[in-house]
Amino acid sequence: MTSLEGFKSGNKALKPIVTTKTSKVEESTSKEEEEEEPLSPASRLFHEPSYNCYIIVTMRFKEKIDVDVFKSGIEKSLATHPRFSSLHVMDTTKHGEMKLVQTVVDIENHFYVPHLDPNMNTPDQFVEDYISNLSKTTINMSKPLWELHILNIKTMESEAVVVFRIHHSLGDGPSVISLLLSCCRKISNPEAVPTVATRKRLVSMTMINSNIFLWWFLKIYAIFRLVWNTIVDISICTAVSVYLKDVHTPLKGPPGVEFRPRRFVHRTVSMDDIKLVKSATNSTINDVVVGVATAGLSRYLNRIYGKNTIEEEKNNLPKNIWITASIPVNLRGSAEIQDLTEMMENRIQKIKLSNKIGSILFPFAIALRHNPLDYIWDAKATIDRKKQSLGAKYLFFFSNLIAKIFGYKVATALFNRGLLHISAIFSNIAGPLEEISMFGNPVESIGVSVYGLAEAFTLHFHSYAKKMTMVLSVDEDTIPDPHHLCDDLEESLRLIKDAAIASRIMRN
Repeated sequence: MTSLEGFKSGNKALKPIVTTKTSKVEESTSKEEEEEEPLSPASRLFHEPSYNCYIIVTMRFKEKIDVDVFKSGIEKSLATHPRFSSLHVMDTTKHGEMKLVQTVVDIENHFYVPHLDPNMNTPDQFVEDYISNLSKTTINMSKPLWELHILNIKTMESEAVVVFRIHHSLGDGPSVISLLLSCCRKISNPEAVPTVATRKRLVSMTMINSNIFLWWFLKIYAIFRLVWNTIVDISICTAVSVYLKDVHTPLKGPPGVEFRPRRFVHRTVSMDDIKLVKSATNSTINDVVVGVATAGLSRYLNRIYGKNTIEEEKNNLPKNIWITASIPVNLRGSAEIQDLTEMMENRIQKIKLSNKIGSILFPFAIALRHNPLDYIWDAKATIDRKKQSLGAKYLFFFSNLIAKIFGYKVATALFNRGLLHISAIFSNIAGPLEEISMFGNPVESIGVSVYGLAEAFTLHFHSYAKKMTMVLSVDEDTIPDPHHLCDDLEESLRLIKDAAIASRIMRN
């Protein structure tokens, strides 16, 4: 039995709907004009023929899903948002531009609930295959570009699985996640929306205020550092777009990999373990997950390079090897979940979702370290420098400028060229701090991923309460053993945690 049995494959995407203006349309009322909104340049890029980019959000639940209740909840919340109740159509008055046109959402066209055998032998494999098969299809552009699939099947982790597939032109990852979380409520307080971790900036001004010279010195130094780091990042980004490329590794896919089917695998680890490492190394959650990713990739590649050697456990890595990853940076700031909730309940456009994201190029230094904590400290040093840079904003501004001046085909070609020269996409999204429910269904875990970009390997982290879920999206022809890579990531976290505990004992 296939995961999409009974569904139309739709392997080829339909062309965008073209609308023509008649004299009657030209005399449309102001109300009708308000129902149309131009698509932002960043979102428009995702409609180029060379893209087939979708966001996949997998929510696992502790109880079976009541389909009617869930459907009613989506209809009253998500389906009322302007982005989720609009068609993407070509604007014939502006060459190459697209616009959002409000439409009536038929909820039945967005829900897929296959009849499943509750006694199937391998439910976990079925769910994995089902999600992976979604990457073989597209969403028909005659309806709003989102859908969800309810799989009422017991797996090792959950009683049911809900998969949201959302076209990337509707919004970036943080925006989409915030919108989905606005449909959820805290289990401890069913009237309250989820609380998401935000970065706190702690600045002590006592010493600085006591010395005006020191204040000016630090101010000038910070500005100089910001300018210098920005110049360096812009130079690297330009070089990567033109000629600089990663050395070929087993993680590097061939041209055209963005059109291949993907395999999605995940692993859930303890958030307490990550926080323990964070505390021991005086770092951030982001520093830790980047360090774990570097360690896991190093273990995986060392085993791959050592397959034909007698002693695979030794260092088999080539010298001076690195993997460059594109890390998306949210330039909008976190959308307030409470505002999104009020927006859908009152049907007012209080917040506009779009793709306001830049990106940074992060070099994962692939090596076997004697001290596992070195992975964290190296990651922290690089991330701290990246924070003191405007490189992500430059890339966003430059991409929009190229699209406006030279058109979307040129902008897409440049963007794809950069992706072809690097090896991975990496992301870490902060999730709810407490356990939540969606329309009365308690959530077990949340995983996020994408497909349709020119990389054979993407890695996403998403936190939820006391859990962190890692999701790999891979091209199976390039990476045929993604579960082993998950094992290496999990084992790397264990080794780093053990090293952190040992360092604490030594200090005490």
